[in-house]
Amino acid sequence: MSTTCLCQPAPDVALGRYRWAMTSPFPNAPPAPYDGPSGRLRRARRPHVVVFGDLLLDVVVAPERAVARGTDVPGHVLFRQGGSAATTARWVARLGGRVTLVCAVGRDAVGRALIEAIAAEGARVRAARVSGARTGRIGVVLAPDGERSFVADRGAADQLAADDLEPAWFSAVALLHLPAYSLLGQPLGAAGQRAIELARSGGALVSLDLASSRPLLAGGRRRAANVIRRIEADVLFASGQEADALLGGGRPEGLIELAPIVVVKRGAQGASILAQDGSETLRFEVATHAIQATDSTGAGDAFDAGFIVSWLDSLAAGRPAVSSLQRATLAGHRAAARHLAAPAAEIRFR
Repeated sequence: MSTTCLCQPAPDVALGRYRWAMTSPFPNAPPAPYDGPSGRLRRARRPHVVVFGDLLLDVVVAPERAVARGTDVPGHVLFRQGGSAATTARWVARLGGRVTLVCAVGRDAVGRALIEAIAAEGARVRAARVSGARTGRIGVVLAPDGERSFVADRGAADQLAADDLEPAWFSAVALLHLPAYSLLGQPLGAAGQRAIELARSGGALVSLDLASSRPLLAGGRRRAANVIRRIEADVLFASGQEADALLGGGRPEGLIELAPIVVVKRGAQGASILAQDGSETLRFEVATHAIQATDSTGAGDAFDAGFIVSWLDSLAAGRPAVSSLQRATLAGHRAAARHLAAPAAEIRFR
């Protein structure tokens, strides 16, 4: 396998399955550009995205100085909408996209508040209500230097089952997006596989985000890679750390064996795009500007949303493949920057 680096805009290439994708997913979509994100009619004309995964409560703990053992320090404790899938869905909606979030919550006030909050952003929510399990929560501890630590209590989020899914939720869908950890445990993994089958039966594209290193390693990186390979995703998103975890420290070009288009997100350093063109792998870099932020939680999920919305628009408009990926990557960075400047509003419980 050879690699070509494209650091400047390049002519169009076939990019394997991507050439098929240029005409297949939604032939009746209107021509781009669209006239802004607001307005119910304009939103209804956008390609439909389904995001499958988790809707969680983030309990954000931000001490003003280092925590001393056995005592207390001043700081802030906030309740925000969390979950990789939910954050991506929220930003697809904020960017004017038409989106449905498929998830599971408990039969409790936390689940109701989270559904109301994301629905208010413009996302449709299809949530299974799980009896005997509370809505998932993630403790996010922000150190004064910006370092993040997490405590996961996923609760009902991992209890979504294949039988909970309705085929109608996945009809006339342009793209299905999932975090990889939604495929690596049960019963959620079987539900994720079923979601892919239903979406693919209607011609949808599939994008997958590695999302977190720990689940990739929990059952062994070989098993995780095999699960991801069988998905045959059209686009694979990963951070540099996640790519290292899955590949065991190998070069990110190894991810191209899992999907024909790979986006390696590098935060303030921009992103690397890998695209399969026959036996050759094209690689190009998209630079961006550094943004100061004390909490980067969810920025990668917002990036996915920006990329997806822009990429689907380019497909509908018939733009060249490489320029479409470059535009989508820049759109992803803009969405991440907006997220860092304006994260999810605090959840209010009634």
